[in-house]
Amino acid sequence: MESTKPLDGQLEGQLGGDTMERPSADKEGVSLVIPAHNERNGAPPVMKETLELLHRELDGKVPFEVIVVDDGSTDDTFEVLRPFEAQGIQVVRHRRNKGYGAAIKTGIRHARFDWIMITDADGTYPAEHIPELLAAREPESMVVGARIGEHTYVPWLRRPPKWVLRKLAELLSGHEIPDLNSGLRVFRREAANRFRAILPDKFSYTTTITLAMFAAGYQVTFLPINYRKREGRSKIRPIADTLGFLKLIIRTVLFFDPLRIFLPLALVFFLSSVGVGVGGYLWTERVMDVTTVLLMVTGIQMLVLGMIADMLNRRMS
Repeated sequence: MESTKPLDGQLEGQLGGDTMERPSADKEGVSLVIPAHNERNGAPPVMKETLELLHRELDGKVPFEVIVVDDGSTDDTFEVLRPFEAQGIQVVRHRRNKGYGAAIKTGIRHARFDWIMITDADGTYPAEHIPELLAAREPESMVVGARIGEHTYVPWLRRPPKWVLRKLAELLSGHEIPDLNSGLRVFRREAANRFRAILPDKFSYTTTITLAMFAAGYQVTFLPINYRKREGRSKIRPIADTLGFLKLIIRTVLFFDPLRIFLPLALVFFLSSVGVGVGGYLWTERVMDVTTVLLMVTGIQMLVLGMIADMLNRRMS
């Protein structure tokens, strides 16, 4: 592995913009990117576990590097990570907190290899699953560790909204998605760079890249993994982040395939107009013409908007 001196607060100026990118040294190599924000307790055990596994399983087989991005931590996360530089880890530091997705983007910019793997610094993803995900990466474009293994810890309060969001994503994308936003996955660097403009800087990075790769026709596979209780306090805001994920799913599908949104809406209004017209006549012996016409016109507008959006999308792609 290559050891690189960490950037200690001058990162943004030294990068010189979002387009800066280090050339790949080996297409078959893997760059492991680990975002970390206020993980002084979780990060050291994760580093030890991950390094031991990588050296045991990958040395002499797959070139690899580990890049940890300290995303503006206010505790001493950066300090507890520094000793691991002697073992080849590259530590990069954001001067201020920019978000989970922004940390991954920074890690990708510093990566040497064409395959990017991400995991978390909170101890939730067992490092033992890394080799099986890497083994399955060809010919796929992304391999996702789906948190549906035999030993999976997910708080009960989070399960209903996660299930609803996952089912909505499956409905709108037309693909089965066992885990929409798993933080343990490996994907081609080229794909992440292609979607960079729409990949958010916050927690929804993984949700967006999942939907984007499906919509763009990339090969994506899911492998079951275990999921442990995290070290420290979760940074997820249940209500705000759930609403954010909902908005993001709809926005991403609209971006790639607007008819998947507008066509069902148009159908709902068409059927409603028929239902109101027929139902009104059967119950009151008169047609509720104003309501019926309004619903029908709205349905036509939804259909036309969807067709225009679809034509613009195809023209720009």
